[in-house]
Amino acid sequence: MIQPQIETKLNHSFTPVHLDVINESYMHNVPEGAESHFKVVVVSAQFEGQRLISRHRAVNQCLADELANHIHALAIHTYTESEWQQQSQAPASPHCHGGSTLDN
Repeated sequence: MIQPQIETKLNHSFTPVHLDVINESYMHNVPEGAESHFKVVVVSAQFEGQRLISRHRAVNQCLADELANHIHALAIHTYTESEWQQQSQAPASPHCHGGSTLDN
């Protein structure tokens, strides 16, 4: 179960005021029940004064093991508290347009 691992690591590293970890594997050409595509929304005071690239690098570093061994794709949405108050939700992820062996 990768999702609880992701949640635990992000909670520990960023002490977020809001955290969503969404398994989006069902939107992709993967077996049912797979945990390979995720979207994370992390709202943390630690992101104050950081550029977006720095925030994403921090999340990638936090989840390095999962990315190397379990996760195929990770959509990262990071916000400060004030940014989140203005945004209040992350953008929807697009549906997969990738090929499938079923398409052949």
